[in-house]
Amino acid sequence: MIRDPRPSPIRGERMETASSRDADSVAGIRTAIAFAILGIAAAGMRGQSATGSQPRIIPIHPMAEDVEILYGDPEKPGEPFVMRIRELPGGIIPPHRHPVDENITVLQGTLYFAVGDKFDRGAMKEMKAGSYAFIPKGSTMFGWTPEAAIVQVHGIGPFHIHWRAGDGWRDTLKTLDDPDARSVFRFQKGQAVVSERGAGHIRQGYDSGEMIGYEIVDADGRLFAAEESEIRAAPDH
Repeated sequence: MIRDPRPSPIRGERMETASSRDADSVAGIRTAIAFAILGIAAAGMRGQSATGSQPRIIPIHPMAEDVEILYGDPEKPGEPFVMRIRELPGGIIPPHRHPVDENITVLQGTLYFAVGDKFDRGAMKEMKAGSYAFIPKGSTMFGWTPEAAIVQVHGIGPFHIHWRAGDGWRDTLKTLDDPDARSVFRFQKGQAVVSERGAGHIRQGYDSGEMIGYEIVDADGRLFAAEESEIRAAPDH
């Protein structure tokens, strides 16, 4: 889905930053990849500080939130950080870049990923669990997760995200919570929709400036994502 992977939800909480409000506190990062997409703050991991020099061993586990900070503060210049990002089935990571180098390791699932100015599925490389990518600062990248995935990112802050929007760049995503959402999005929160992946209700929408996608929750409470062109309004019964 089109999401901002920078952490907002930590320890099950929603941090009140301008970016997290824009992304509905990044309900459920990412990706992208998406990646995957809005202000980072120092955060804890399972009730403990993510900073400091104490040893920590954190096995892979199911993620209840989009982002977990394992170590450091991605917002702090010059400080190393490690974080994990949960990508939804059908997740789209629109073209974006960072002002710092990015190291990406796929822990679970498969990420399709590429470096380039335009979103192009044909250019993406398959990155199965265990795969690694190094992306130099300033490089434009994009990706897609056909099924659920967990990606680990490490680097040295500040881990800001700039979304490509035509000839310019955005620092935030537009969402269904914005006052002008109806002029940007075809679908609204709670609306019943149908996609190739199944039926459900819109939970959130994201506009990067070039791509629009939605988080959708099905009748069993499972989340998946789809581009706007891939969904339609459910027929009235």
